[in-house]
Amino acid sequence: MNPFVYATQPLNDYAQKVLGRHGPIRLASSFEAADLAREIAGAVALVVRGAAPIYAAVMDAAPGVGVIGPNGGGYDTVDIAAATARSIPVVYTPGVGARAVAEAALAFMLALCKDIAFWNGEIQCGHWKSRYTHQSRDLDGATLGIVGLGRIGGLLAEMAKPFNMRLIAHDPYVSAPAAAARGVELVGLDELMGQSDFISLHCPLTDETRGFMNRARLEQAKPGAYFINLARGGVVDGVSAYDTLYEMLVEGRLAGVGIDVFEPSPPDTSHPLFAHPRFTGSPHSLATSQAAMRRIFQSMADDMAAILNGQMPQHVVNPEVLPAALARAGATAGAAGLKG
Repeated sequence: MNPFVYATQPLNDYAQKVLGRHGPIRLASSFEAADLAREIAGAVALVVRGAAPIYAAVMDAAPGVGVIGPNGGGYDTVDIAAATARSIPVVYTPGVGARAVAEAALAFMLALCKDIAFWNGEIQCGHWKSRYTHQSRDLDGATLGIVGLGRIGGLLAEMAKPFNMRLIAHDPYVSAPAAAARGVELVGLDELMGQSDFISLHCPLTDETRGFMNRARLEQAKPGAYFINLARGGVVDGVSAYDTLYEMLVEGRLAGVGIDVFEPSPPDTSHPLFAHPRFTGSPHSLATSQAAMRRIFQSMADDMAAILNGQMPQHVVNPEVLPAALARAGATAGAAGLKG
């Protein structure tokens, strides 16, 4: 069988050109594990876009796969342990979409507190005089609580400074001096929930953070706060948390909710949260702006091609497998250099 590159979703022109040198691009017919395992045999590289489950059985169906490339900074749909056990490098693209996500968080904050959807409906219905009975809110002087002060959270803090916001954050892996250098005060999570006018999640999905934003945590939010999640859907405790968010919107305890990420994905939009007028959502699309996707595809394709060519990539989740992977690709000198 002639070698090919297998992708779970279409690639852009740049990635097609770079990876196409290693064989034609074949697209998955579905995200079902059985279909993936059947179709991937003979592939030399795997590009993962979307929620395709890339687990051991899929990898075993394609022993010739030399590299896996999740199309973004996250890689939670790939079994990293299984890839490592098979000496398959998994590349990723840290930070390249960070600015797009930070901008999206700021856009949610502005859209919610400025009541953009409400005012659009009012003018379309000819309700001009509602301007005398309803007032929007401001970022000016409000407290922004950022959960996760990494690349995205740090960029959001910088973007919020011109709005004269008080900036606080919770991140157990960031030091107080590092946060202070960004103009941010580190606080405990309980304190952040109780003090923030805007709560914006930008933490990774780990065993520690999975489901940590549950009913008890959400009920600690300051009355009238806005809740925004552009991290991962799994950090919110599923339907229970959606029930809580909806109830808090109905009661007026939350002023607005903006969510771009869901678990499961796609979500069940029959939940009343999605129909509430102070809910704003998007289908995990705000990290995939035009500029961000260009950078993501370029970084991913370049690193995948480097490995296939026996050269060192820039960003690999499991770098311990590189010596074997590069040796397998015929890069004897590169592999020897790594070992030395």
